[in-house]
Amino acid sequence: PSLDTEIDWKAYMEEVEGFANGTLDYTQLKGDTGPLVYPAGFVYIFLGLYYATGRGTDIRLAQYLFAGLYLLNLLLVFRIYCRTNKVPPYVFFFMCCASYRIHSIFVLRLFNDPVAMAILFLAINLFLEEHWSWGCFLFSLAVSVKMNILLFAPGLLFLLLQRFGLLGCIPKLCICALLQVVLGLPFLLVNPVGYLTRSFDLGRQFQFKWTVNWRFLPEEVFQNRAFHTTLLLAHLAGLGLFALHRWHRSKESILALLKDPAERKHASPPLTIVFILFSSNFLGVCCSRSLHYQFYVWYFHTLPYLLWCTPTTKLAHMPKVLLLGVIELCWNTYPSTVCSSLSLHICHGLVLLQLWYGTAPPPAPHTPQPSRRPSAISKKAQ
Repeated sequence: PSLDTEIDWKAYMEEVEGFANGTLDYTQLKGDTGPLVYPAGFVYIFLGLYYATGRGTDIRLAQYLFAGLYLLNLLLVFRIYCRTNKVPPYVFFFMCCASYRIHSIFVLRLFNDPVAMAILFLAINLFLEEHWSWGCFLFSLAVSVKMNILLFAPGLLFLLLQRFGLLGCIPKLCICALLQVVLGLPFLLVNPVGYLTRSFDLGRQFQFKWTVNWRFLPEEVFQNRAFHTTLLLAHLAGLGLFALHRWHRSKESILALLKDPAERKHASPPLTIVFILFSSNFLGVCCSRSLHYQFYVWYFHTLPYLLWCTPTTKLAHMPKVLLLGVIELCWNTYPSTVCSSLSLHICHGLVLLQLWYGTAPPPAPHTPQPSRRPSAISKKAQ
């Protein structure tokens, strides 16, 4: 194992070791890299790894376990792609073999991001099978491992309203909320404010030296609250535009989603589920305040779908493969540079443009008004 692996793994193990020793005040759970900033699900899962690896000492065994997680994650992703039937087979090679960074995140660095994403992909598989309650349960479990899963939440909310209406989706949302309460209960009983502020801190500042996507900005701009507010507004605006003009395909108003499904037209094939969830997450990634190297796993396995979900001619395949390659190159440039971060934003922008224009609803067919009097041509034809 590399030194970086030992540092990351050691910090995780120190954070959960306090819980293993009986500490229930979340503000007292710390590691070498700082205080614990993940929700309670992270603590329970990595506590299991803590005991399975001899109190965190057997790093090689942990890497084998994460290699198994990597294979399981690929299986779940491939199952989703097989259901959508959009991506050409050769693209699966890139997902398996062409990303050094993803292999490092899973098998070498042992981050919690892959754990959260694997649970999320399992939840999406359940959504595709129409097991919405179990899917919501696992979605909430993924959120409890790392909060980046909340980037999928706007899309999930749209799907729940689409499937069940306002009243029908409330029980599903209760499943998500109740699981968070149950998992966090030991810590909520001791120091509720400490738990909530540490595990769900949406205003946390990131260090400029680790940013992959904003390296071309001056550090004072990167840390400026006005910049963060601008990104949040851009994110909300993007979600609103996609919800109104790309996710919602019915001729009815989007407010019709609040009605009972029996009172409106209700059809959403598996393609719609995947498109809405993946595009919701991608919009969040594009507007993130900072992307660190392990965050690549947040959307790496969704990129082929986002690139190939729109109609593609044979000549257009190569630019999409090239786009995947440039994104990979940006994430493998360490430390990030002005060029790599700008290139990443350009690639993200091209993917967004393709999603917007490639999924535009077809124009309504124009039916000419019937003429009140027959034309001269018509008379001649008779």
